[in-house]
Amino acid sequence: MTVVAPRLTLERQLLGECDLIVSLDEVGRGALAGPVAVGAAAMDAAGARRRVPEGLRDSKLVTEKRRPDVAARAAAWVQASAVGWASAAEVDEHGIMRALGLAASRAVQAIADQGATLEGALILLDGNHDYVSKVHPVPLRVRPVIKADRDCASVSAASVIAKVARDTHMAELHESHPSYQWNRNKGYASPEHRDAIRSIGLSPFHRASWAIADVPTLF
Repeated sequence: MTVVAPRLTLERQLLGECDLIVSLDEVGRGALAGPVAVGAAAMDAAGARRRVPEGLRDSKLVTEKRRPDVAARAAAWVQASAVGWASAAEVDEHGIMRALGLAASRAVQAIADQGATLEGALILLDGNHDYVSKVHPVPLRVRPVIKADRDCASVSAASVIAKVARDTHMAELHESHPSYQWNRNKGYASPEHRDAIRSIGLSPFHRASWAIADVPTLF
């Protein structure tokens, strides 16, 4: 199957109406352990005229071996990038959607902390639900777009940046909790992960509010 490379068609159109786009994509929503992460990539009109980095795709379409290089080139390509986080404890306390909003708000704030002006900016969000506006303390103009991570190059950049950051984090957590094999499954519901939960129980990094034992294997 031929995979079509993401383009900047929508970004260029939207940048005729706003000064800056901050593109967002989440990673880790369906995991049993670890944080959710939201990647952010900022792009202005000048940046949208630059060539899309070779090999840039939605993170799910880039092999694990190639992702770090693609993420590094994506971060160098956009005007600013960041990753926002919400912990497993926050997922338990607030639910997954509000936790995604917290992570997204933190990612947007990190872009602002790098000098970006959010007034006049548009948040381009992968998916069909705005989970950002209700959480961020300052009003934001948000546009959800289904399959933006596949079709919009700036969102693809946010996707792969977040994926590499979260995978690296899960590999680091694996060092102190090797039984769950997070270096391989990244906190998702693989058979070995669920077997370890049945054998030794939950770690402090698991989403304890979830019905973990009954969750089907996701890959």
